[in-house]
Amino acid sequence: MYDKQILICAGTGCISSGALDVKGSLEKELEKHNLQDKVRIILSGCHGFCEKGPIFIVYPEDIFYCGVTAEDMPELVEEYLVKGNIVDRLLYKDPITGESVTSHENIPFYRQQKRLVLRNCGVIDPENIDEYIIRDGYSGLKKSLQMDPKEIIDTVKNSGLRGLGGAGFPTGRKWETAYKIESDKKYVVCNADEGDPGAFMDRSVLEGDPHSVLEGLMIAGKAIGSDEAYVYVRAEYPLAVRRLRKAIAQAEEYGLLGENILNSGFNFKVNVKEGAGAFVCGESTALVISIEGKRGMPKPLPRPRTTEAGLWDKPTLLNNVKTLSVIPQIINNGADWFAGIGTEKCKGTAVFALTGKTNCSGLIEVPMGIKLGKIIHEIGGGIPGGKKFKAVQTGGPSGGCLPESKLDLAVDFDTLLQAGSMMGSGGMVVLDETTCMVDVARYFLNFTVEESCGQCTPCRSGTLQMLEILNDICEGNGREGDVELLLELGKSIIDSSICGLGKSAPNPVLSTIDYFRDEYEAHIKDKTCPALVCKNLIIYDIDQEACTGCGRCRKNCPAGAIAGDKKEPHVIDQEKCTKCAICYDLCPDRFSAVKCLTGEKITAMAKGGGN
Repeated sequence: MYDKQILICAGTGCISSGALDVKGSLEKELEKHNLQDKVRIILSGCHGFCEKGPIFIVYPEDIFYCGVTAEDMPELVEEYLVKGNIVDRLLYKDPITGESVTSHENIPFYRQQKRLVLRNCGVIDPENIDEYIIRDGYSGLKKSLQMDPKEIIDTVKNSGLRGLGGAGFPTGRKWETAYKIESDKKYVVCNADEGDPGAFMDRSVLEGDPHSVLEGLMIAGKAIGSDEAYVYVRAEYPLAVRRLRKAIAQAEEYGLLGENILNSGFNFKVNVKEGAGAFVCGESTALVISIEGKRGMPKPLPRPRTTEAGLWDKPTLLNNVKTLSVIPQIINNGADWFAGIGTEKCKGTAVFALTGKTNCSGLIEVPMGIKLGKIIHEIGGGIPGGKKFKAVQTGGPSGGCLPESKLDLAVDFDTLLQAGSMMGSGGMVVLDETTCMVDVARYFLNFTVEESCGQCTPCRSGTLQMLEILNDICEGNGREGDVELLLELGKSIIDSSICGLGKSAPNPVLSTIDYFRDEYEAHIKDKTCPALVCKNLIIYDIDQEACTGCGRCRKNCPAGAIAGDKKEPHVIDQEKCTKCAICYDLCPDRFSAVKCLTGEKITAMAKGGGN
């Protein structure tokens, strides 16, 4: 029996920050103090607070240490495990009061969350099936094996669960459609093709709780009459793939997967298909075609639904990782339990990868209906550096950007869509006042242009034309009428593209025009970038009266564009300047000699007006 258990987050994020080195160093220190038989080390999946990793929690006291390194282990073992003294410098510090917080439950980042999909992530060893079983794992499967398929489907329908992959289609209705279609063979597919920039929700679930996804797949298979499933996962997720394959092998060993599961007569096989990372393969028909070994491209309209003709033209039920992960809990706890969480039309929770200009970033799960502002300012801890909030982009590259006036919106499928954005797969990027909204629209549109399969003209050519217009605007070559043309092109692409990628690709552009049209006008009419981001619309200059000749800018300029003698005002050679902003960032605040100029100030300088 162990006196203490130490949980070390070993998701991809914490591993990249040195979590495995922490484990190795901890093991050495435990042996040094003869504690290896009294302390158990657990490598978990993602605990969520990625910015503070590696995360190190000591149980049963629930002491939450963050940002630990291998070099911290001698002190932690000596002071805490041997002497019982909490190491304060490694505790989480409240960003407002500066006070130390010992338990993760008292940290605002966690306090506002409700974890259903993520309930085991960061809590159990994902490579140990026994730990999953102890937390009611596979009891949902056991219960479903004693239920009629229609009873399972009715439970899911009555729960109000909507697909957590982005579209929000009622899960029970989809299952019912697949169940009613008669066929000698049916498939269940788990969509883990997570391609949004900054999104890592599905990856974290597969890394931290793979058995929940397998259990959800089997319950779905029992419900619709399928005996085989595919998990379509990105090959760029090697840890997720490894842990998933190990979970499959363990479930088969325990008789929870394979032939005659739990002596019920139900057979089920799970295959893993690694995708090549094409964003368009997140679309259902493209995903199915990719599993079949062909190039992943959406089927042209009109086309049957995958529930009617999917894999090898057989009825195929397609659900996201997060949707399947929560299914066992719904079967275990009942439809009313799940329906009691969230809003009237959107039940349950939403999982987001909270990133960007926020003090606390990471993986979060919140009840449907929570206010957008609460996520950003309470869970996310507000904007760093005293900057002002500007916008939040939700729904990945196909989502929209919402301004400060929308922070009181409820976060759910329908409300976000009405506001010009979307839930999407769960990306949430916070932007501050230093962000150029035209440049943001260009960034996301550039992604969708590169990821377009090129099959249909509106998406292939229309998005490219929109991108060229945005490039012109950001480079100072925008013209009157460009905004109107962007709106016209965007509407045409949405109306005529054959798949969801094309139909949603213009969203970042259209939403930024809707809420930040003044920035577009400033770029076009005044040739100025209000956020001082677009390089062709700004220059850096040195105020000759304020410069003391300290030499910091000159010594650090990578282009050698700054000249000047010591203690004499320096000057910037505009032909050499790459506008990297290093000089601007390094100039001491007490002098602020380096100026960032735009618009009329550049014109005045060109005419000899100087500073």
